[in-house]
Amino acid sequence: MLGACAWRRSRHSSSAASPTQRQAAAYPFHDPRRLRWTYVPTPRPGVSLLGLDRQSRKGAHRLLATALSRHAFAQVVTIMALEEVLDLDEGGARGRHSDDYHLAVFGTPGDEEWGWRFEGHHVSVTATVSGGRVEVAPLFLGAHPAGVWYGSAAVVRPLPLEEELARALLAELSPALRGRAIVADEAPPDILTGTSEVTSALEPLGVRGASMGSAERDLLAGLTAVYVDRLAPELRGSHDAAGLSFAWAGPVTPGAGHYYRIQGQGLLIEYDNTADAADHAHTVIRRPGADFGAAILPAHLTGELGLS
Repeated sequence: MLGACAWRRSRHSSSAASPTQRQAAAYPFHDPRRLRWTYVPTPRPGVSLLGLDRQSRKGAHRLLATALSRHAFAQVVTIMALEEVLDLDEGGARGRHSDDYHLAVFGTPGDEEWGWRFEGHHVSVTATVSGGRVEVAPLFLGAHPAGVWYGSAAVVRPLPLEEELARALLAELSPALRGRAIVADEAPPDILTGTSEVTSALEPLGVRGASMGSAERDLLAGLTAVYVDRLAPELRGSHDAAGLSFAWAGPVTPGAGHYYRIQGQGLLIEYDNTADAADHAHTVIRRPGADFGAAILPAHLTGELGLS
């Protein structure tokens, strides 16, 4: 588990920010905005990277990187860069910018309880620290466009394995198990949990890993790892694929809008790619019962925050 001292060091990386900027990023730990997260373009708490100098912007990136694996950090900065492609596609109509992301700090770094969020369009990473323990959830990554292609070759594709491994698993399932895994003929328009503060298991569950053969279960384990391994190694935890379930909604034909979810004890993963002719992907990792640090905070704090 990432040590408290490492988090204290990471906070000093953004110390080049001006006092006004540091004040703009700071909120009390009990501020209700700590639980209000989103992945759409909208005003949000925190200091914008657009207003930071080079060193301070780098400090915000370094703090984000303390929670993520190297490849997930690469996914995030690629998603941020895609804002410029989307802005070009839209003719600048919505004024998108690759630095239109915000950092908010809740509480005082180094205190017993504190946290932070790095957030903007298609990126939301929330970290909570309590008693030296760390929980990173919710963790949302999306992409629009989901891919930039030159002919049949992908030039930029931030979330490729999230789709490819799910399709491989679906194809590997026997007809009977595939019939149980496909829970709806039409995919929902977005992830079902949305931006809820508290989440729980979704129904129907689909097909359980315990019902799968070893090859199928290995694919489920690999797909789950794609998400869990977004986190820094000491923050991941472990999940036995036999105790997980996999559910798919929508056509199985590539290019058609599709959705799937994986869930088990303390884990809920959702993937949706339906909008803009299935070129607009949303993915999220939730920790039912543990989002926003609910499982590591003292009981009186989870009650005050409405997370109990």
